[in-house]
Amino acid sequence: MMETIIAKTGEEHIDRVIISEAGAIIKKGGLVAFPTETVYGLGGDALQRASARKIYAAKGRPSDNPLIVHICQWDAIRKITKNLPHAAKLLAEAFWPGPLTMILEKSDVVPVETTGGLSTVAVRMPDHRIALALIEASGGYVAAPSANVSGRPSPTLAEHVWEDMNGRIEMLLDGGAACIGLESTIVDLTADRPAVLRPGYITKEMLEDVMGVPVEAAGAVMEESAQGPKAPGMKYRHYAPAGEMTVVRGKEEAVVAAIRRLTSEKRQMGETVGIICAKETWGCYEADYVEAMGSKGDELAAAQHLYAVLRSFDSRHVTCIYSEAFTGQGIGQAVMNRLLKAAGYHILEAEKTGGKEL
Repeated sequence: MMETIIAKTGEEHIDRVIISEAGAIIKKGGLVAFPTETVYGLGGDALQRASARKIYAAKGRPSDNPLIVHICQWDAIRKITKNLPHAAKLLAEAFWPGPLTMILEKSDVVPVETTGGLSTVAVRMPDHRIALALIEASGGYVAAPSANVSGRPSPTLAEHVWEDMNGRIEMLLDGGAACIGLESTIVDLTADRPAVLRPGYITKEMLEDVMGVPVEAAGAVMEESAQGPKAPGMKYRHYAPAGEMTVVRGKEEAVVAAIRRLTSEKRQMGETVGIICAKETWGCYEADYVEAMGSKGDELAAAQHLYAVLRSFDSRHVTCIYSEAFTGQGIGQAVMNRLLKAAGYHILEAEKTGGKEL
């Protein structure tokens, strides 16, 4: 078992010696976890077949689940893509550096190990000075999924990475908390019409405003499908806590009543229950653990806290989780997407069922 080195460096005063050491590790085929504005990434050389294999092995990730290639300057995209559409330049000018990943046709220089066997490549330029410095020091092309064991909630703190990756990777760069807390939006630019394959901070409407054309919201590939996913997070179970999770939606009064009754029943059965709710309804519940994700109007706070809350439930051995639905616009849509995936799409309609589980 290898020893994982933890190195701290802030965005305001980047330790160039540490970044140089981390870049050298990646160039030699090793793995380095690093902060971005979305979540922590697990980086390896995107152009080395062996590095991609190491990433899959460290995460326990299915090899047909494509990795995202991170770059630090626009011109770098030309080496790893072909038939680059004008829309890519428009989106890069509007949202890069930032939490947007574009799926494009790949060039031959990108190994299929990095793309999950696909002829397309996912590319993004993160809006984080530590990440950009590391990418430059590593040679300009870093393949980086989230730095967690596959299926678990993504890491937004270095401590989360340590829980999952200690002994599996060479280095962890501790740059503090991720400021957004959810993975990047993924837009496919290789189809007849652009399509959002994973919602995030950059919304469908924002993409449409820039490109001037309709953007589809593509559905996820179901887990039992033989089709390979075109983007991370589409096919396999993601963001999931250890406990059984249910999302409860409906009118506030009915949702609160349903969660209260179900919580009481589960606790009488000896279950340890956790509840995820809005700040406004926090006082309505009695459970082993009740976590408020922020006020109903603060969607970014919900995004920032979601994965940390799910991980805290794991550390407390919570066996049953009920979450209020978050139905806002903007990043609220992405929060709901992650909640549903974490719950395996186990949804309870409070009014229609009278609070009974489906």
